[in-house]
Amino acid sequence: MFDRRLLTHFDWVLLVLVLVIAAIGIGNLYSATSAWPRTGLTIYYKQGVWVGCGLLLALGVCTFDYRKLEYLSPFLYAGCLLLLGAVILFGKTIMGAQRWIDLGFFNLQPSEVMKIVIILTMATYFANHEEPLGYGLKALFRPLAMLILPVFLIAKQPDLGTALLLLAIGGTMALYAGIRRRTLILFGGLGFAACWGGWHFLHGYQRQRILTFLNPESDPLGAGYHIIQSKIAVGSGGFLGKGYLEGTQSQLAFLPERHTDFAFSVFSEEWGFAGCLILLGLYLLLMLWGLRIADRAGDRFGTFVALGVVALMFWHATVNLGMVVGLLPVVGVPLPLFSYGGTSMVTTMIGVGLLFNVSMRRFVF
Repeated sequence: MFDRRLLTHFDWVLLVLVLVIAAIGIGNLYSATSAWPRTGLTIYYKQGVWVGCGLLLALGVCTFDYRKLEYLSPFLYAGCLLLLGAVILFGKTIMGAQRWIDLGFFNLQPSEVMKIVIILTMATYFANHEEPLGYGLKALFRPLAMLILPVFLIAKQPDLGTALLLLAIGGTMALYAGIRRRTLILFGGLGFAACWGGWHFLHGYQRQRILTFLNPESDPLGAGYHIIQSKIAVGSGGFLGKGYLEGTQSQLAFLPERHTDFAFSVFSEEWGFAGCLILLGLYLLLMLWGLRIADRAGDRFGTFVALGVVALMFWHATVNLGMVVGLLPVVGVPLPLFSYGGTSMVTTMIGVGLLFNVSMRRFVF
């Protein structure tokens, strides 16, 4: 039964931040797709529907005590692993990637679900296995195994971007829990060796992305076209931008994927450095507010859940922004609450719902 007293602790600041960023994203999608022929539902309208559905889902997550998820997390983890295995066996293939399960009325992408589930799984472990002197290699074996298994299954799809994001989320939570210096140095060395030796295990298109990142001008009309056009869009915005609906790279269709991976490039061209500072400031406030929720959580499990959600949004934003300005390879990671995508929006909103939940119940024991 939902305790109405919890409504007095509802986090209105978090709600406003999420809605403002999402609204800016919808306005940006309108501009990015304004030159497209109007057939059926428009992209920005669909995004508005996804925001509405995601918000209802986030509010629905608030209706139950998040601490019950601590006991459910092993079952959620096992179920998600089965779904990832099912993807490999009979998943739906789109553009060469086998990442979806066709349920008829929609395509389920278990790797997106695993982002939330791994947060709950890692939070459960660290909440119940505290190490005052820091976690050594032995203490980290179990959470590392729980993290590596879905990372391996997702990388097999292949979806290296999501697999690395999962590692980043789990690694962030482990660092917050505390890792002994020797163990941290060991992991650093292993990570360096994996980067060096992993080149031979990459798919051809993944190697091409890295080579394009290092030298996009080597193939300006092919593999390097996306990032070159994106950097032109970002740079041409100047300080104040060209104005809403006035971006030449997007309006003249030079910029590909301008409604998904490169939505920020459209915004940069139209609103310039000043507009980008405002948008990035909103994201910074959202992250800091999430960390505030983690710090004020009523229990250790809640702290790690909130931290995991912040890590999810932070690494998505970092990778996407680094990608569109040429600081990171293009890996197809959307900007949370901003880029078009129903699955990404739902995943992010579930995370937001968990933040609401932890924040509302910080006084209830």
